[in-house]
Amino acid sequence: MKTFTLPGTEITAPNVVLGLMRIADKSDDEVRELARTARDAGIDFVDHADIYGGSMHACERRWAEAMQLSSAERETWTIQTKCGIVPPDGFDFSYEHIVESVEGSLEALRTEYLDLLLLHRPDALVEPEEVARAFDALEASGKVRSFGVSNHTPGQIDLLKKFVEQPLVANQLQLSITHSPIVAQGVSANMLGEDQSIDRDRGILDYCRLNDITVQAWSPFQAGFFDGVFLGSDKHPELNAVIDRLAAKYDVPSMAIATAWITRHPARMQVVLGTTTPERVTAAAQGSEVPLTRAEWYELFRAGGHIVP
Repeated sequence: MKTFTLPGTEITAPNVVLGLMRIADKSDDEVRELARTARDAGIDFVDHADIYGGSMHACERRWAEAMQLSSAERETWTIQTKCGIVPPDGFDFSYEHIVESVEGSLEALRTEYLDLLLLHRPDALVEPEEVARAFDALEASGKVRSFGVSNHTPGQIDLLKKFVEQPLVANQLQLSITHSPIVAQGVSANMLGEDQSIDRDRGILDYCRLNDITVQAWSPFQAGFFDGVFLGSDKHPELNAVIDRLAAKYDVPSMAIATAWITRHPARMQVVLGTTTPERVTAAAQGSEVPLTRAEWYELFRAGGHIVP
């Protein structure tokens, strides 16, 4: 498993992350097996959110109940969670909500601190002074060590940075071979009449690279926005043919090739897995070490339905 120092932190981070949004109904043994499998693959970084699991803090609580981590064991995990979505009402980045959510996460996770806290989807009513006040209080109390965002544009990040003193070290964005507007737009820039050339996010990938913000790729195997995976799908025969050929070449599962397409990018992104199947965690993690060539990377990109001028 390849690792790197997460910019703006002292965290040695793997470039594959274990996402835990689907563990609410898993048994203690199932959660522990998932965790052991991840550790065996070199993954010691987990991703939560306060809303995961059908009720507030459900997945965070399930993790803690199953793992029963001692203080020493807790130190061996990087635990990240997110806040800000308030179903069904919308979003809330107020001081009160951020602090209350963190307190709930700490209690559910049975830990005294979070390694990272991300703001989960933009709040149209954000008052950045309130966010700054919350971050200052959480950092001063030692309850949160680092901060970031999720699904934010450059303008939204800049607005926060005008008031927030702490570095924003991560931005979690949807990315897969077939869902890659943050990559594809730059490849087809200035091509009139091509949908791919439309700039929908003001160059968020380049912005994050310029500002030492690590992109965390969620739904790395989804064909689109929650409309099924592309791996093995008869809707993507050309792409799967390329993936299968490269999987055979590198002697890895097909899921590893899909992971490698993201980890091969020089932005040094992290891939956030959403599976609860240990075998799939092992398979995906192998992609961290697959050295795709430039030609192979672009072949996958083109087979994923994108223009390579």
